Amino acid sequence: MSEDGFHVHGPHDHELEHAAEGEHGATAHHGIGGKSMTNQIAVSTAIIATVGALFSYMGGATQANASLFKNDAAIRKTEASNQWNYFQAKSTKQSLAELARDLAPDDRKAAIQARIDRYEKEKTEIQTEAQKLEAQSVERDQQSEVQMHQHHRWAQATTVLQVSIALAAIALLTRKKWLEYAMFALAGTGLVIGASAALHI
Repeated sequence: MSEDGFHVHGPHDHELEHAAEGEHGATAHHGIGGKSMTNQIAVSTAIIATVGALFSYMGGATQANASLFKNDAAIRKTEASNQWNYFQAKSTKQSLAELARDLAPDDRKAAIQARIDRYEKEKTEIQTEAQKLEAQSVERDQQSEVQMHQHHRWAQATTVLQVSIALAAIALLTRKKWLEYAMFALAGTGLVIGASAALHI
């Protein structure tokens, strides 16, 4: 506050002056190289964070896909089981019809045989459908495993990038060049893991 040329400092004024002095001292101490390092790490961190967010999204998407494939596999397995139960019921009816044919008079054997033939045809169709559903169930299980493997890769890549960002923060605070190098090394490792996830490796 200023009155008749007399200036009174508020608490926030002291903080601003202290921050300005600290910034000036840091610049004087570290020179242009320190400022350049800060800018480089800041830009790199922003890029790493963006890539990490993308990897995290892909990890979530592959995990969701794995769950969907696993559920679909379970549904098809249940449907296949129902078909095999239906097949067994038809087999039982066919066996009873064959027994009835053997015990029936000759004039009725042809009609009963026609029913037996129908049961045999229906059994073949049911068996084909059951085998098809079983194959689809196995395929969905395999697709689920592939998606989960890919999910783990995305998660690993995201974790490595997060550690890289943490190292960037420490590097900014300590001004240690080796920490900056470690940050870039981890970021590169994360990118390689992410690339292996994208390529299903």
